[in-house]
Amino acid sequence: MNRIKTDVLVIGGGSGGLSVAAGAVQMGADVVLLEGHKMGGDCLNYGCVPSKALIATGKAAYGQQHSAQYGVADGAGAVDYAAAKDHVANVIAQIAPVDSVERFEGLGVKVIEEYGRFISDDEVQAGDTIIKARRIVIATGSSPLVPPIPGLDSVPFETNETLFDLREQPRHLLIIGGGPIGMEMAQAHVRMGCKVTVIEGEKALGKDDPELATVVLTALRDEGVVIEEDATASEIRGKAGAIEVEAKDGRVFKGSHLLLAVGRKANTDKLDLEKAGVKPGKNGIKVDASLRTSNKKIYAIGDVAGGMQFTHVAGYHAGVIIRSMLFGLPSKAKTSHIPWATYTEPELAQVGLTEAEAKKAHGIKLEVVRFHYTHNDRAIAERKTKGFIKVMVAKGRPVGASIVGYQAGELINLWALALANNMKMSQIAAMVAPYPTIGEINKRAAGAYFSPRLFESDMVKRVVGFVQRYIP
Repeated sequence: MNRIKTDVLVIGGGSGGLSVAAGAVQMGADVVLLEGHKMGGDCLNYGCVPSKALIATGKAAYGQQHSAQYGVADGAGAVDYAAAKDHVANVIAQIAPVDSVERFEGLGVKVIEEYGRFISDDEVQAGDTIIKARRIVIATGSSPLVPPIPGLDSVPFETNETLFDLREQPRHLLIIGGGPIGMEMAQAHVRMGCKVTVIEGEKALGKDDPELATVVLTALRDEGVVIEEDATASEIRGKAGAIEVEAKDGRVFKGSHLLLAVGRKANTDKLDLEKAGVKPGKNGIKVDASLRTSNKKIYAIGDVAGGMQFTHVAGYHAGVIIRSMLFGLPSKAKTSHIPWATYTEPELAQVGLTEAEAKKAHGIKLEVVRFHYTHNDRAIAERKTKGFIKVMVAKGRPVGASIVGYQAGELINLWALALANNMKMSQIAAMVAPYPTIGEINKRAAGAYFSPRLFESDMVKRVVGFVQRYIP
């Protein structure tokens, strides 16, 4: 058995773990990284990257089929499903070197390609190596949740970990789960020529503002996605190519393939957390505001910390704990400035409080300003006028922004910046955006906040009248 000591031990080579390892080693710390599966974690291999690549395929097919509005004859937009998966694999391969063992060893990180498990409060065993560390970071991420639905154990199904290896085009894809993953894959597949039925136990896109979610769901239904809500799956039966999902109310949905997209569970099973004195939480590992576990030498970041499950949150967490681990400075994670996006078309994005949350928090002091894509010249030119932005404002500062429409995931960046830095609406309004851009929507939303103050104010009109009469 080999024994080594290190300053920082990172368990998990996904986005959060890699960010910690890269940052810590370049700032002078001795770093060991453990990864028992694939470098890059879920995001690179099974999540963000392959899903957006497949969405791009669907978008290309849809664009060919709906080009007449631009003066270009509509085309067939036929999809070679296997070739589309080759495209997905190629995209992953192009990004993979950035997350590779070779790159991190080149930075000075000692990479051990084994799973790690705790054997004491500051020791982890990985294969035939025991690592003793001053600080340990658990960044093991999450995996698809497979619910205990009767019959599921005898029927073939896909998750995000297997879907992108599927070479046979589904004739009729059944998707259990109407959250962001389910809806993104539903639209991508219907655009690639599959029939798609989404089966959701409550409301589709239920965690988003319902006014904005309705715009997305209407668009997907118009494209042919069947969305069945309040349909909790009670039994699954059949075989490959002929699968049935029965809901509690008796509805039966038939298809050729089944995709589970009902959520995720933290990857803690292999860790032996009790041997390190690390307490579990409701959805992962229990952490405090500084992302420390019940063992103060050990941090947990990203999905395994039980909070918001986004790649960019794991990266943010990495920055929070590096400040604490390497410099001994107080550093706490917060969520009020964390944005998220669903990459359907139209896109759906949110940062800060939704309208309902803001009304509850700020009451009559809240103002909600809106601006519609139909009034943006670039959106008109691109034929992308479906959608709107609304910004929740309290005491002259944005407390939340919700966007549905073309490039919503890009537009939300400005509002994430504003919330992170406690900016005022006047600072957003002072921005000059190039014309014509979709980005003007953000400035016009800020303008909508000030318009009644300028154009409907008797005081403003009196001041202007005075200046025009008496000031030479």
